[in-house]
Amino acid sequence: MKNKILWIITAVLGLMLAMQQLQASQGVDVKTAQNMTQQGALLLDVREPSEYAAVHAVDAKLMPLGQVGLRLKELEAWKDKPVAVICRSGRRSAQAVSILQEAGFTQVVNVQGGTSAWVEAGLDVVTQH
Repeated sequence: MKNKILWIITAVLGLMLAMQQLQASQGVDVKTAQNMTQQGALLLDVREPSEYAAVHAVDAKLMPLGQVGLRLKELEAWKDKPVAVICRSGRRSAQAVSILQEAGFTQVVNVQGGTSAWVEAGLDVVTQH
């Protein structure tokens, strides 16, 4: 009986994690993300500093993925406000979205295609000279 209950709990937790990751991997396109930032949303770039320095979306705040969980207090003001998370292609940002959702952030979305799609769409960026 204990094994069945343990198995059920494990299965439910696994399903919840999979659903959360699927939700995090879904998101908004770059033009929607740009509109969100123009309306006051935070654009959180979770790439490494060297990637950010080379090219990043205008007004993006840098917080590398490995630091997101450690720096949640810096984002506390955004807990119930729109946050669009961006990386190079969308994978790291999906992970960051999961971290933020687990921390109670309610309006966080992944920017599909990341900075690569942002640049490809011709949206405003800051580049290294």
